[in-house]
Amino acid sequence: MLSKRIIPCLDCDLQVPEGRVVKGVEFKQIRYAGNPVELATKYYEDGADEIVFLDITASHERRSTMVDVIKKTVENVFAPICVGGGIREVKDYVKMLKAGADKCSTNTAAIKNPSLINDASSHVGSQACVIGIDAKRRYTENPKENDEHYIVETDKGYCWFDCSIYGGREFTGIDAVNWAIECEERGAGEILLTSMDRDGTKIGYDLELTKTISKNVSIPVIASGGVGTPEHIYEAFSKGCADAALAASIFHFNEYPIEFVKQYLKERNIEVRI
Repeated sequence: MLSKRIIPCLDCDLQVPEGRVVKGVEFKQIRYAGNPVELATKYYEDGADEIVFLDITASHERRSTMVDVIKKTVENVFAPICVGGGIREVKDYVKMLKAGADKCSTNTAAIKNPSLINDASSHVGSQACVIGIDAKRRYTENPKENDEHYIVETDKGYCWFDCSIYGGREFTGIDAVNWAIECEERGAGEILLTSMDRDGTKIGYDLELTKTISKNVSIPVIASGGVGTPEHIYEAFSKGCADAALAASIFHFNEYPIEFVKQYLKERNIEVRI
């Protein structure tokens, strides 16, 4: 059995030259959480399996992502690093990989130009091609009339999941489940799946979203959005069928150390690297 991965997420912007880590609620209400290089180093030393950097304003501001931050990070961090935000062309993948990243995640550019997935996976390999999906529930009272969407029955009714772009600022009407399937077919090696409804709320992952996409693709799915306790991470694996769990607030604000979370999971028979 493959070990489940625990992945701290550093949502960053470049409001200061060295970058800063921020955290919001449902992609809003942003507050400062620390220095990206310092936090990444701490999480590596604490046992993080991977670290994700998401430049949350790069796509919206139509600018390049933070190469210098990654170069400084890899001087002391030797866990796999994934970078997202502002990855628009194959050359952006190459640039970030040369800076020291192991993977690149793209959302907006892939939706606007799906052939980017084919090109990137062919050029740098599927293992370096992660697709970010930021999805929001859309409820419907007539599921049979929504043939173009993958309808899921939840405890609050029937819904489908709408993909957003530009850091949650714009919705596309693209069904997240169908899009995930297409991404795999085009060569993506992993899905970074964020529930916009749960982001920053600390009430737990959207398990219906996570499970549905995990069951419909064969590539790894990283659950994201809503962690408040180690139990939520356990549920992402035991109920959501995720391959990895991404979290931010519980690590940034010293609520639960990575070591504690891994021990909690191990005691509940979840295979993790200690």
